Amino acid sequence: MIIAVLKEPIPETRVSLLPESIPALIKAGHEIWVEKNAGALAFAPDEAYAAAGATLVERNAVADAHIALSIHPAFDTTRAGQVWIGQYQPLYNLAKVDQWARQGLTIFSLDMLPRTTRAQSMDILSSQANIAGYKAVLLAASMYCRYMPLFMTAAGSVAPAKLLVLGAGVAGLQAVATARRLGAVVEVFDTRPAVKEEVMSLGARFVEVEGAADASKAGGYAVEQSEEFKQRQSEAIAAAVKKSDIVITTAQLFGKQAPLLISTAMIESMRPGSVVIDLAAATGGNTSLTKNNETVSHRGVTIVGDSALAASMPSDASKLYGKNLLNFLALIVSKEGALHLNWDDDLVKGACITHDHQLVHERVKPVTA
Repeated sequence: MIIAVLKEPIPETRVSLLPESIPALIKAGHEIWVEKNAGALAFAPDEAYAAAGATLVERNAVADAHIALSIHPAFDTTRAGQVWIGQYQPLYNLAKVDQWARQGLTIFSLDMLPRTTRAQSMDILSSQANIAGYKAVLLAASMYCRYMPLFMTAAGSVAPAKLLVLGAGVAGLQAVATARRLGAVVEVFDTRPAVKEEVMSLGARFVEVEGAADASKAGGYAVEQSEEFKQRQSEAIAAAVKKSDIVITTAQLFGKQAPLLISTAMIESMRPGSVVIDLAAATGGNTSLTKNNETVSHRGVTIVGDSALAASMPSDASKLYGKNLLNFLALIVSKEGALHLNWDDDLVKGACITHDHQLVHERVKPVTA
């Protein structure tokens, strides 16, 4: 079977598979085609792919592949019956979903995988969020006008930075761990009381608000809350934001706009030189001033809207994404190297968006109706 790796559109720097992943696929009996310069921005040159046994091709050749690997939707060269695997965010790309069905493509979007224990080895959202949380703290530290840790010098003492993390999912917890390693004093807010122990084990303080709706089945996402809870939540966040030097926001709702957690008034209560990194920018952001892929300054406070921080570390991001991808490929390809789509497998069914000219994903169907 022919598996093709595509070059991603700018500004994406990652690639679906690095050269190190190619030999295993070839050993399994597959022929691997790689679009020329596909890995250039991830520091994986064409020569490395060729040395690993891949065939370098032009983009128009991808239409002849059985499976095409592209992180983002890039369906300019396709044919009916072809399988595409990536991170396609179908709930935010409904017009494209209809197009994919009409083209007769079998689309697997790995961001739609059920968040189960069995799916952890294929969980691209977690592997990439881990990087984003780490990089968010480093970015904030580089932009912040003061030290992160406590410093006691002959010239006097410098107080440690106070950092607030909104959302204790994978990105949030990695942000906590990284900030603590850099010496910041960290507080964390999350609507799920179950994460309190994890937060405290990392050396951070958990900001608790009573009466949150159960989010245990939301797969790591936030859930809609009552108006009464939102009011108490807003008051607690406002008090925490006011005394924070750095805020990192990560809260998202599955398939919906990100919850607005930080108002303009809250940002104006922060002292000049403070920094906000909003990792939910692509779905609207957690602050009223967030602009996706932009850095905004408001009364001396810098607000960075960036949901693609994983791409700022393209080598490791591609490596982890590729491992997730290889684990998923093992589900849909038999040991004999043939395509085998087992619709009784909850992971195969849960990641498939379109197949045989039909929209087949149960969570996308109601949205497009």
